Amino acid sequence: MPARLAVGVISAGRVGTALGEALAAAGHPVVACSAVSDASVGRATTRLPDAAILPPPEVAERSELLVLAVPDTELPGLARGLAACGAVRPGTIVAHTSGTYGIAVLEPLAAAGALALALHPAMTFLGSTEDTERLRSACFGVTAADATGSAVAQALVLEIGAEPVAVPEHDRALYHAALAHGANHLVTLVVDAVAALEAALDDVPGPERRATAQRMVAPLLSAALDNVLRRGQSALTGPVARDDAATVARHLDALSAVDPDLATGYRALARRTAQQSGASVPMFDVLDGRQGQ
Repeated sequence: MPARLAVGVISAGRVGTALGEALAAAGHPVVACSAVSDASVGRATTRLPDAAILPPPEVAERSELLVLAVPDTELPGLARGLAACGAVRPGTIVAHTSGTYGIAVLEPLAAAGALALALHPAMTFLGSTEDTERLRSACFGVTAADATGSAVAQALVLEIGAEPVAVPEHDRALYHAALAHGANHLVTLVVDAVAALEAALDDVPGPERRATAQRMVAPLLSAALDNVLRRGQSALTGPVARDDAATVARHLDALSAVDPDLATGYRALARRTAQQSGASVPMFDVLDGRQGQ
């Protein structure tokens, strides 16, 4: 692999911009990118200042390393379209950033002589320069067709300071489901927890209530995350871990009074927690609505 590759990015969204910045810092100049929305144009001009903003086929024509950082729903059509117009030269490294797809989605480009890679950063992105810093501590789910592709993928990831982790083609959907379950549903869980706590803080003035709730849960959630990553299931505390069905029933009543949908989420997660912790039949009676029957 050449020491320096001309990089093209389609498109300058949150992921594409961060990865482009990281590659540029590693010595691979970003020469072109595509950007349509005002937000993506703004990211491109400020964070990829040496990149010409061009239509996707022209980005591909200028690239030795082409990064396809588009939503999953757009990736198959983009790969087919670039192959149909002959925009990708043989020998071009084409890497997409999708978590759920492997390299099969790039087959139209591989058939035209491109080296197809799947490079998915296991990280969440906000659209700021902080994203690029976080990439340096992230793992990338890497899929390639052969040893040559694997070596190129690993080199690119290592160059930006991240860790490559091989993911087999047939396991990409499972790999991505695991990450989405952890990261996406954590957001939902925290939003619900803060909302419930806000409802409980009647004595706190309205404008301060959310900030107070967030301050209360922040150290608790940070400690819980640290504990479970170090200790696994043994880090579990609380009423389900203690097999305290009566307390869980009171929780469900209180949450239902605030928001029945929030109570439904609590019930589902508590039931999964009860399964993992080996809870007794009375706990499942409460969670499945059978108490008192």
